[in-house]
Amino acid sequence: MITVNPDGKIMVRRCLVTLRPFRLFVLGIGFFSLCFLMTSLGGQFSARRPGDSPFTIRTEVMGGPESRGVLRKMSDLLELMVKRMDTLARLENVSELHRAAGDGHVAADRLSAGTGLMERIQAIAQNVSDIAVKVDQILRHSLLLHSKVSEGRRDQCEAPSDPKFPDCSGKVEWMRARWTSDPCYAFFGVDGTECSFLIYLSEVEWFCPPLPWRNQTATQRAPKPLPKVQAVFRSNLSHLLELMGSGKESLIFMKKRTKRFTAQWALAAQRLAQKLGGVRRDQKQILVHIGFLTEESGDVFSPRVLKGGPLGEMVQWADILAALYVLGHGLRITVSLKELQSNLGVPPGRGNCPLTMPLPFDLIYTDYHGLQQMKQHMGLSFRKYRCRIRVIDTFGTEPAYNHEEYATLHGYRTNWGYWNLNPKQFMTMFPHTPDNSFMGFVSEELNETEKQLIKDGKASNMAVVYGKEASIWKLQGKEKFLSILNKYMEVHGTVYYESQRPPEVPAFVKNHGLLPQPEFQQLLRKAKLFIGFGFPYEGPAPLEAIANGCVFLQSRFSPPHSSLNHEFFRGKPTSREVFSQHPYAENFIGKPHVWTVDYNNSEEFEAAIQAIMTTQVDPYLPYEYTCEGMLERIHAYIQHQDFCASPGPAPPGARAPQSPFILAPNATHLEWTRNASLAPGAWPPAHSLQAWLAAAGRACTDACLDHGLICEPSFFPFLNSQDAFQKLQVPCDGIESEMNHLYPAFAQPGQECFLQKEPLLFSCAGSSTKYRRLCPCRDFRKGQVALCQDCL
Repeated sequence: MITVNPDGKIMVRRCLVTLRPFRLFVLGIGFFSLCFLMTSLGGQFSARRPGDSPFTIRTEVMGGPESRGVLRKMSDLLELMVKRMDTLARLENVSELHRAAGDGHVAADRLSAGTGLMERIQAIAQNVSDIAVKVDQILRHSLLLHSKVSEGRRDQCEAPSDPKFPDCSGKVEWMRARWTSDPCYAFFGVDGTECSFLIYLSEVEWFCPPLPWRNQTATQRAPKPLPKVQAVFRSNLSHLLELMGSGKESLIFMKKRTKRFTAQWALAAQRLAQKLGGVRRDQKQILVHIGFLTEESGDVFSPRVLKGGPLGEMVQWADILAALYVLGHGLRITVSLKELQSNLGVPPGRGNCPLTMPLPFDLIYTDYHGLQQMKQHMGLSFRKYRCRIRVIDTFGTEPAYNHEEYATLHGYRTNWGYWNLNPKQFMTMFPHTPDNSFMGFVSEELNETEKQLIKDGKASNMAVVYGKEASIWKLQGKEKFLSILNKYMEVHGTVYYESQRPPEVPAFVKNHGLLPQPEFQQLLRKAKLFIGFGFPYEGPAPLEAIANGCVFLQSRFSPPHSSLNHEFFRGKPTSREVFSQHPYAENFIGKPHVWTVDYNNSEEFEAAIQAIMTTQVDPYLPYEYTCEGMLERIHAYIQHQDFCASPGPAPPGARAPQSPFILAPNATHLEWTRNASLAPGAWPPAHSLQAWLAAAGRACTDACLDHGLICEPSFFPFLNSQDAFQKLQVPCDGIESEMNHLYPAFAQPGQECFLQKEPLLFSCAGSSTKYRRLCPCRDFRKGQVALCQDCL
């Protein structure tokens, strides 16, 4: 504490009449702090070599503990100085107020200047304190590593010649030339000596064998795994709302949505718990990093939340967070790169070194932006832990685009693909790509009373247009079909505008402006029709409309939209052809809830409007888009999907001692033999497998759907043998194994059979008129295409 007598007050007042002496005082403090830091650590910096990085601290010298003590004292001193300066500033403010009673604006200027200067002083002090902490961390880590080096055995630090570590000598050469390129090497104790190179390459990375004179029990001792805790369903989401944070409009939207669905999540958890019975579920520690919301990725979504921008991604992420939390797992949520680095244990530097600790998370959910950020900052640890990552990917990633070498050689490389993950690690919004896992989202589920109220309150001549941004209304030819619609129905819109009505919206459209989600739901409950203009593709709104008793009318695309002919899909890692605005609604729901027509054909469009007006529909929501359906699906994934420990497939063409397949009685396909032993660890269970030979030019995705089944890529290894072709009575004159995303397949010209050489290229997608593909299909649960009948 500082005691001030009247004389002291006069002295301080005289000293602070202007800010110049105060600035000199601050400058003196800064200079003193710098000198103090350099003097305290002088021994650490004095031994730098000419080639060392400016970030590198020499650690052969002694005094590490003393330096850390000095750093702590300096940090305490800085804090004390800030408190004293704050006291002086407050004292000056009081005296300025008394002195400037008749000159108010001058006093205000001085006070604001003094306040701003005080803030800068505090910022300087904080920065110096942060530097001290970082230096302390580097010293502590470096000295810990070097204290273990035996001084008498430094002559043994030569790159060993070991055939098990063929890259060791090359990595040592690289370290000699480039170890100063990233401060992270100094953080791990590299100081330019051969010993430090070999210790790092054998104990931090794994390119060199362990040095025989090192304490191997200390370096190889893995941390004890935490005891397994059983996951318990949660119904109170208040803690989740705290975990989600705030400060962004996108997060505010997600929290409102989660809060609105709390009761439905709780009821769904209760139902699923009853369905699972006493099944043990281990609690997983899960990191959720929403990369597209980070400032480093641009975060183009948050500013558009209140302006009619796309909400589909935020809807899905909010539901993913809720599902993981309700299932009882431990969650950590990050929406900034700094938070990500802290949670992963990224060492200081430029991202070339592994993590400072074993990854503390069993699973990581992220998106393509987050995936790129992890690769940039995890070093070699990214390759080690990438099997734990799940990528939320709206439109899907096909295997041909995922395999880096294959994509580069065959023209499938895009800005978003080539990650060499198991394709099932990509998780989509709709089940359009069976090579990936279907994640989905949820829509509000109505009880019978609510459904009846909606049916009673429906207006038979009211239509709502799907499109909140004015740009969507710029569709050429819209006036023609909208004028037809206006003959039969009152047309409503929810287009965002600030002051003036958007000129793109016709005058006969009643525009409500951008509505909050509850009000938009009420509008849908009154409307008969929800009509799309062809964009946006595959959003959540059509399912919400159908769940609220609307008929969804959409345009048929001819030719279908794809990356070959449409700018929106160009660059996306998929060759999928989209035949309508919402293929899921067309193929999995269909009439009477969904009508797909040619908008360019006025007669067909008008006939559809007339038929819809006389069609009675009940509110409908597919089970897989209910809270229970999503919980069930994600539970199954967490329980059964393991891309880190899955055994490698048998070599192409390898014969099992006894084939597990038999030809079906009608000789059309193969089935799993009932008395055959099940493949251990296989999920989905292998007995759900059916193998069909597709027609030439037909993809496995379509071939399985033709038989009421779903293509299951995890079954491909069971079919990747000559035996499967023989059982199907396919005449193979020759067998070859190659890297091709269409294999295994039968080439009719030449009667040759081809097997898959690269497991990551097993693909349900893809077709060629040259091949008849051998396709693994499975059954599925009613309303839950992601799971087979016995998958729970």
